[in-house]
Amino acid sequence: MKPVRDYAFWVKLATRASVSVALTLIVVKLWAWISTDASSMLASATDSMLDSLASLFTFFSVRYALQPADHEHRFGHGKAESLAALVQSALITGSAMLLLVHSAQQWYQGEAVAKPALGIYVSIFAIALTLALVLLQRVAIRHTQSKAIAADHLHFQSDLLLNSAVIVALALSAYGWYWADSLFAILIAIYLAYGAIRIGWEAFQGLMDRELPEPDKEKIVAVLKATEGIHGWHDLRTRASGQMRFIQCHIELDDHLSLRAAHAIADGAEQELRDLFPETDVIIHMDPLSVVPDRRETKPTSD
Repeated sequence: MKPVRDYAFWVKLATRASVSVALTLIVVKLWAWISTDASSMLASATDSMLDSLASLFTFFSVRYALQPADHEHRFGHGKAESLAALVQSALITGSAMLLLVHSAQQWYQGEAVAKPALGIYVSIFAIALTLALVLLQRVAIRHTQSKAIAADHLHFQSDLLLNSAVIVALALSAYGWYWADSLFAILIAIYLAYGAIRIGWEAFQGLMDRELPEPDKEKIVAVLKATEGIHGWHDLRTRASGQMRFIQCHIELDDHLSLRAAHAIADGAEQELRDLFPETDVIIHMDPLSVVPDRRETKPTSD
């Protein structure tokens, strides 16, 4: 993970860009929906309105998450990012349900779409603008691993498919297949709901302190194995909160070591882990081998 100054730069840049894009697309798509009365265009406009709400919430949440730990929040404010992603999930799910109802009514009425060409041009513009944002977000995620930006990225990725579907629906409607507009709007609503469930699940896991990914845990174990004087470890616990990682474990040392020598071994392992994972809080507890209850339940470094 990059240092905090790089983290702050990329998440701020990505959130500003997403808010700007979402607000621009709201204005353009609402105008296109009023002009065409197309359900698929309303679906796209509704999604952009939710994009703007979610992006605004992410904009402020990310800035709150960047605040350092204080007296009342000793572990920092990083979980605000997961909370932002959870709010995005709820907003997307609500919009999908409303869109399903509207599209079903439009299908039943069987109304024709006015000015389908206008809707197609607006959708092409939306695809170009959204693609530029998605590429920027991808760079930001590579530099930060931010959950909130990742959730926003997933949402705007779905917009690329959504706008492509709108183009197909309007093109079919122009040739007299009026049902295509409502059908594609329903399919888009289902896709949005599926994406919302994925975003919500990831956000929930973050709030519930899910363990770090296995590759990261393997790197932690490799450091413990490589540290001279450590005979084993147990109770390894990890989690992430925004830009911060937290690593805790017990290491097993020879009984005869002085406190100073034991501290030097533990301190060396902690520093190695901080070098491997910047912006990480590491706590290592030292146990003499003789007090470890059952060595079979621990991880010896000789394995």
